Amino acid sequence: MAFVVFTAISPLYADIYVYIDSEGVLHFTNVPTSSNYKIFIREKPSGSLESDSTDRYDDLITEASKRHGVSFSLLKALIKIESDFNPRAISSAGAIGLMQIMPDNLETFNIKDPFDPWENIMGGTRYLKQLIKHFDGQLPLALAAYNAGPNTVEHYKRIPPFKETEDYVREVMKYYSIFKN
Repeated sequence: MAFVVFTAISPLYADIYVYIDSEGVLHFTNVPTSSNYKIFIREKPSGSLESDSTDRYDDLITEASKRHGVSFSLLKALIKIESDFNPRAISSAGAIGLMQIMPDNLETFNIKDPFDPWENIMGGTRYLKQLIKHFDGQLPLALAAYNAGPNTVEHYKRIPPFKETEDYVREVMKYYSIFKN
């Protein structure tokens, strides 16, 4: 049976999570709904990022940029760091798609299918725009809030002192600079 499971899911391009309940029943999903799920099969990207994969969503990013007044280069950098341009990406926390939207936020951002690149980019861009406005245009704080949540940034009144968030802001800003040039 294990061979069949591995064979059946190997062509899918998303991580698979497993949870064993109190009765010993295995539950598999590509969209974990709780922290009880643990990684079972990690997606292995096929090859390195080349220009065709980094440019694949440029038309959608351009549309979102124009529609919401958020820099194209910033959106592209955020997508690079969030999902590495993988529209089927799912984080260990359950965030979904190119801009890694949490399931609890899908309705708020008007996203019916988080794996649809257009919906995900539009919803994520709306959220990022709200954060930029909320933090008075202070981009590092808006990015920290995208990663750690706005309440956490407000609590610290700066980029929270978490290595993950500090690295996240640094990496997004690095790619923002790269994509601007």
